Amino acid sequence: MALEQLSDVVQRCEALPDDSYTSDDHDVFTIAGRTCIEEGNSPQVLSIVLDDKNQNIVRSMGWNLLPPLIRVLLKKEDKHLPQCLAIFNHLLETCRPKELLIGLLEQLEHDDPDGIAERLRLLLNPLQKVLLRLGSRKASSLGMTLSSVLDQLAKLPIPNTKEQEEHDVFSLCRCCTDLIQFVRPFVQETRLNQSGDDQLENSHRTASGQDEGAEEELRTELLKFCMKTLSQPLLDVQIRDPETLPLSPLRSFASEILDILAAVGESLPCLVFHPLLKKKEVPGFLEEEVRYPKNSLASLAHLVFVHHLSADTFPSVFSPVFCLRSNMEHISILLSRTEDSRIQKGLELYEKSLVRVEDGSLPADLLEIKTFLTVPQNLVKVMTICPKHDLRTKGLKVFQLSIDKFNAEAKYRFFQYILRTSNHSGVEGYTIKNIKNQVDAALQPGNSNIWFEGVHLLPLLRKVFSLPDGPETDLLQYLDRVMESLNLLRYLVIRDKVTENQTGIWTELYKIEDTFMKPLRVGLNMSRAHYERELQDTMESKRKKTKEESVLSVSVGGERLPKMTSESQIQALHSALHTFDMIESVLVRIEELIEVKDGLESAGEPHPLRA
Repeated sequence: MALEQLSDVVQRCEALPDDSYTSDDHDVFTIAGRTCIEEGNSPQVLSIVLDDKNQNIVRSMGWNLLPPLIRVLLKKEDKHLPQCLAIFNHLLETCRPKELLIGLLEQLEHDDPDGIAERLRLLLNPLQKVLLRLGSRKASSLGMTLSSVLDQLAKLPIPNTKEQEEHDVFSLCRCCTDLIQFVRPFVQETRLNQSGDDQLENSHRTASGQDEGAEEELRTELLKFCMKTLSQPLLDVQIRDPETLPLSPLRSFASEILDILAAVGESLPCLVFHPLLKKKEVPGFLEEEVRYPKNSLASLAHLVFVHHLSADTFPSVFSPVFCLRSNMEHISILLSRTEDSRIQKGLELYEKSLVRVEDGSLPADLLEIKTFLTVPQNLVKVMTICPKHDLRTKGLKVFQLSIDKFNAEAKYRFFQYILRTSNHSGVEGYTIKNIKNQVDAALQPGNSNIWFEGVHLLPLLRKVFSLPDGPETDLLQYLDRVMESLNLLRYLVIRDKVTENQTGIWTELYKIEDTFMKPLRVGLNMSRAHYERELQDTMESKRKKTKEESVLSVSVGGERLPKMTSESQIQALHSALHTFDMIESVLVRIEELIEVKDGLESAGEPHPLRA
């Protein structure tokens, strides 16, 4: 039935010009032709399609046969596969390219999550053939095609392990390789157009501005493709170095993308250092922020500085500090994200940018640059709230590395900033520990440092020796900060003689006693009394063997204790009381040291204590 209908409509349309076909003719041809293929009559359809007298009809309507043909080609098991492939190839050569493009893209975007990779691999080559048939006016169609392809590519899972990439378990690697083959002729065309002295290029170029506009549009579409690819998938995949995976398809894909950028006339150093370079007027079809998306440039910087792709294109004149300043913009973007892959790349780029900088060389005026403040803020978030332990650990390592690169004044101002903005006891405690190390270095013979001695040090000490909420401060929540502050105070009392007073601690001590030590003593007494009462109540409740567990209004580290057994509650309360004892023991030791040292110095005796 369907075969008869197809034959009838073809015979009826044989003598008609292309523009005389009615909508009914199109509908009958489409429905009947598709049904024939689905019912296994592909050999008869092939005969009709190849008949010379039917070529006008095929040219006008043949693209409507794509859906069932592609289904057969995807299955690869149909007994009429050779005939369907022959029909498909003939349609690619005969039908109008614009209509073929629409039909192929519709099939590429088919809602079949399990067949994405297969569709991509099947259709990329036909799409390439169709686009090449469009001639010089193909740029917009190429852009539309690349956008659709990348949208489909983004739906494929990312290989997380070396083995997954080696065996290409998600087919992403093969799709990326095929994609490079797909764009290669268009890149080559752009290369020829770019080489102004090339005789072949000159023989093809006309004097018309129209051709120049088409060439620029093609370059723009390839640039958009590269930028989108840098953002996804390259910003999500883990690129493995040759030592880890000698033949890495994803590394090769990244290298090819960077080569394409160079082919379309983009300077990789200018792209990487884009945040610092004066913005230039760029002719073309895109606004600055659209032409050079920040995420894409951050991905590019990571590929260059961490994996050294296309590193040979970078002149050696760029200083490590210049590279760091430029990369801080990229690092800030990456660390501000929540995806593990972005955070990992931000930490890697920051570390690679810092290791080339000499220790103690970064001046304080860099802290007037916004990114030198936003990056530490983002780093603090990584260290404190990132769910992955290895990223938190890496963040702490890079945080310390960044401190080491500052000179004395920069360290001083950086510590002030962190104590003012971090709002996290652990980070504040770590910063105070760094302050102690800097003071210790400054007190060594021949290492005098005005920023961590005397008049400059005192404002910093005042920030350290304070309780956020006075006597009512939650000592368990602020344990890290309180303990490091006490350790610093103990160190200063032991290390700095009253007669020398290099740090200024002895002239400031009465203030520290009023603003820190006395409120801390009051807070300890209040906290201990509260927890001892709760412990007594819990033990009493346990002795009475109540059927329902009591619920205590107890907080540890700012978090309310969940419902738990009496034994667990008692253990938590004992742990809190032990913590208070630890704090008090250090506080008492400091008070003893102050009393002993005051007595020794006033008597003129040498001080027997050692730091």
